[in-house]
Amino acid sequence: MKQLIIIGAGGMGRSMYDMACNSLGYETEYVVKGFIDDNLSALDGYDNYPPVLGAINGFHPEEDEVFVCSIGGASRRKCIEEIIAKGGHFINLIHKTAYIGTNVKMGEGNILGSYARIACDSVIGSHNLIQNYADVAHDCKLGDFNRIDCYVMMVGGTELQDETNIHTRAVLNHNVVVESNARVAAMSFVIRRVKAGTTVMGNPATRLKM
Repeated sequence: MKQLIIIGAGGMGRSMYDMACNSLGYETEYVVKGFIDDNLSALDGYDNYPPVLGAINGFHPEEDEVFVCSIGGASRRKCIEEIIAKGGHFINLIHKTAYIGTNVKMGEGNILGSYARIACDSVIGSHNLIQNYADVAHDCKLGDFNRIDCYVMMVGGTELQDETNIHTRAVLNHNVVVESNARVAAMSFVIRRVKAGTTVMGNPATRLKM
């Protein structure tokens, strides 16, 4: 039985603990051992959670331990790569209500929330956060370290490169490509390619000039 450790013990980490207890493989392939967080007091005042086992910096994985990462933003990739460099392994955490279609290919360290949907023949890289009720339609492609918020709709054939942020209820139209490090604002309707490092918003979505 693997011992699952959640990176980050903040609000998202606590939510991920609840999700882990309702995901495929719980108590048959893994149990939750605890959290790691540089704030060792992150769970003070919160009951009914497993302990903070130590700081992320300096934590050394054991052979039976596996990981998921709840941390978002710019530090997410750094935290994950730090654990991998020390020999840690990440699992896909898939809520028992999520749907995965025929011929879907998926890397490691992905998180699929409740009622998330990955339709047929899509290719999902590694360490993507796909939140509750997000819908990734047929033939979509995701790179690595993308964040897809709740109720996002990716229409068939759309593509996210790496480290994009697609916020709540955004819709990406057929065959749209969102390049690396780009952001799509909440409730936007995207009908054309989003260039790397830019932010788009609105209906139809246009580039936000900083």
